[in-house]
Amino acid sequence: MRSKLGAVAATCLLVGSFAPAKAQDPEGTLKKVKETGTFTVGHRDSSIPLSYLDDKLRPVGFSIELCRRVVEAVKAKLGMPDLTVAYTPVTSATRIPLVANGTVDIECGSTANMSSRQKQVAFSYTFFVPQFKWITRAGSGISSADDLRSKTVAVTAGTNTALFVNKMNNEEQRGLTVMSGKDHAESFLLVAGFRVNAKNPAGFKLLDKAYPSDPYALMMRKDDAPFKGLVDEMLARLMRSGEFEKLYAQWFESPIPPRGINIELPMSDALKRDIMEPNDRPNS
Repeated sequence: MRSKLGAVAATCLLVGSFAPAKAQDPEGTLKKVKETGTFTVGHRDSSIPLSYLDDKLRPVGFSIELCRRVVEAVKAKLGMPDLTVAYTPVTSATRIPLVANGTVDIECGSTANMSSRQKQVAFSYTFFVPQFKWITRAGSGISSADDLRSKTVAVTAGTNTALFVNKMNNEEQRGLTVMSGKDHAESFLLVAGFRVNAKNPAGFKLLDKAYPSDPYALMMRKDDAPFKGLVDEMLARLMRSGEFEKLYAQWFESPIPPRGINIELPMSDALKRDIMEPNDRPNS
């Protein structure tokens, strides 16, 4: 990364332009799973600590743990203790179409719940409330967002990071040169993980200013009330019991595989409010 290159870290993604999904059978996902004997989970490969691959290339992370609870709820609901669970990798470009067309039954990654996306897919209760932040080299001379004027910045392709940065660039006339990377460092969480994974973690720093973003949720097909109800009730149960907070601490405030990284990100007040009053409201 050049000294003038600031990478924007964002936890909100942008859906591409896809055709609307066809109306689902009223029994939807649960009927499909019952008939096929397989439940398919969509996962990311590098969204630390939400959904990523460990050193044995197994999907792990906070979102994956939540979806393991979904799997158990589906097994119990259908009376299928030996249900086959398949894991399918998705990207910021493929996740929505793969959910909408039925290839993936639930996406357990780092996807923002947005009104525009609700025209194509459905979302569970919120499980994480992210922020936009910038990361840059410690010796770059950049100490605030204002110092990025006329600089080159990097964003992740297929996310709404690019929309956010381009809008800010145009409205505030910052003169930024915006480069798009291929599905990496898409979130503040991932960039924080990148920083501590670097050979010289102290060589990178996060700028102080944070920008509010859209909430994260598990993603499902539209018009499938029975399955969405099962997922939401599972999340609400975790939140009522205190297990949700324990899982959060395990993945955000403790060493995580494969290298024992600690993200050191305490639960936000916004997420605490959502735990008290579970909801699937988007911010935009």
